[in-house]
Amino acid sequence: MKTVIVKELGQADILLPSLVAEGLAANDRIKLRLSALQAAAQHAREPNGAVADLAVESRAAGIAPAALVTLIGGAHLAGDGKIVAPGLAPLLKGIDEDAEAMLRAVAVGDRAGGEGFQARLTSLRAAGHLDASAEIEIARIGRLTGVAHEGADSLHRLVMDLHKALNRLAASHSEDIIAGARAFGIRKEDRAAVESFMRGVNQTRALKFNHPGLDATAIRSGERLIIQNDIGTTDAHVVVIAVAVNAVTVTYTDVHRSRASFFTSQLDKFAVKWSGLDRHAAAGLEENSSFFLVSGLYEARDGEDRDAFLAALGASLVFLIDWNKARKLLRNWVTKDDAVRILGWAARHRIGHRAFLELGGNELLGAAVRNAAPTRIGFGERLDQVLSRDAAMDFLKTTLQISTEALLGGQSSRLARDRIGAELVRHLDRVDNALLAIVLRQIGLAHDVAMAVFHHIADAKADPSAGKQLAARASRIEQKADRIAIEARAEIVRLNARPIIEELVDRVEEAIDELEQAAFIASLAPHATDAVLKSALVALSSIAVTAAEVAASGLAAAAEVQEGRRADSEDALAAVARLIDAEHAADAGERDITARIFAGGLDVAASLSALELARAIERSTDRFAGFGHLLRRYTMSDLSA
Repeated sequence: MKTVIVKELGQADILLPSLVAEGLAANDRIKLRLSALQAAAQHAREPNGAVADLAVESRAAGIAPAALVTLIGGAHLAGDGKIVAPGLAPLLKGIDEDAEAMLRAVAVGDRAGGEGFQARLTSLRAAGHLDASAEIEIARIGRLTGVAHEGADSLHRLVMDLHKALNRLAASHSEDIIAGARAFGIRKEDRAAVESFMRGVNQTRALKFNHPGLDATAIRSGERLIIQNDIGTTDAHVVVIAVAVNAVTVTYTDVHRSRASFFTSQLDKFAVKWSGLDRHAAAGLEENSSFFLVSGLYEARDGEDRDAFLAALGASLVFLIDWNKARKLLRNWVTKDDAVRILGWAARHRIGHRAFLELGGNELLGAAVRNAAPTRIGFGERLDQVLSRDAAMDFLKTTLQISTEALLGGQSSRLARDRIGAELVRHLDRVDNALLAIVLRQIGLAHDVAMAVFHHIADAKADPSAGKQLAARASRIEQKADRIAIEARAEIVRLNARPIIEELVDRVEEAIDELEQAAFIASLAPHATDAVLKSALVALSSIAVTAAEVAASGLAAAAEVQEGRRADSEDALAAVARLIDAEHAADAGERDITARIFAGGLDVAASLSALELARAIERSTDRFAGFGHLLRRYTMSDLSA
């Protein structure tokens, strides 16, 4: 039990069982030391006599026999009724300390009685009876070890009276085990509260795995039930709960302010009145002897509500063990605030972080990066800079969940590592899908321009304003597409995505440029009067529309190949074949239009505009065919992964 911090909190009552045990052990030691003192005096007076053997008693009292053998065997008279013995001063000091240990327990369990005993011990000290000196009067040994009958006090009499008081406390605080908690002096009406608290502790206890902690002690102190839990191993990390009917007071200490805030946040479903987090100091603690203290009062509606709160409180404690260690590891991969949010999510979902730490923590994540994405995530690079904030948090949550499932289910660490690596690959694939979605927006704009050109050519009306409207619209779309391409390239660089995605962006951008040029030429061209030429241009522009539609469907199918869907890979590869067919058909259509123009019969403006328009449209299908070849590479790389 964390004695120093519990005393500092003014909750020494909870220490009474351990203090009584220490007091009874001190009683055994002090009696042995007094016997050794008497044996030393006897040997000093009769050096040729047998040396008393206290080996059995020494071992029972937890004192090394050799020290007492040396003290007794080496005792000799020093004149003036005194004896000298090796180790005498430490022995006298030990007697004083043992008397203090016995008194300490009685003072906690019986304050009034403790004050009387303290006065008696102080009087004996003032008389010099307990002075730790290298020599001692034989008469003082008699006063220490004897029991006067004329009312005079002695150390032996004080020890006897303290022993009786300790036995009374031990009898009234006999140990019971309630749902795993050590309980002392518990009343019948206390059991429900203790059981509720321990029910919560035991619901989540398994999530600490091999880490020590969560030992609980309960004791009745006056009108209050006191429950104390050590949580982990840090000296100043403890929670003390006082229950008075339906009012529950929680006192929590921690060396980490952020973890103390996290603790209170876990109980936000209950209207607890929390005090501020204040820094305190106490001598005897590890580190810098300082800690943060927060206290809260929960006034329950009834016993059922009180027990629900105690259960929730007990269940929350396991998530505080190694919390700061987990937070520090996670903030290497996301921001420190998001690291706390992930740990909060893990606590709410009863997943925790201890399994993650047991499996390696930072090394576990590093191995996933090395195995799944060595070229995508650089050394020291945070996941939220690669996957996006939401995706990084989702991946880390899943990592904690997989770790817990693996250890609770008895699975191998290798399987857990493989699952985490696969999860990272899936999240990286989702990054690719987000970028492919940008490419899909590009293709949609290409389709808009292709459709506008198609409708303008096919329109039988010779509206003078239609050309200007077509050119203006195509220009706006092309400018929007340029902005999207710039955005896509920036994201590709930021996310260190596969280079082939940038190549896809480039091909679609080039196709849009060609289609915008086609729209510009179409806007200037005189209205076609040659039916054959017009029909050929309409057919050619419809091929460009088809190519955009096929590129879109092929890209959408390729995005699903990462999920292992065979049908989507077949659809993506079929789209590649159709894009190549479209390019061939556009080549043939452009040649037919060229042949028709060279056959003569058309004016120069009509001939030039038709020829340039056909070439621009055909070049757009070339770009879509190039897009198709890239799409095939992308699909095949996913299939081979």
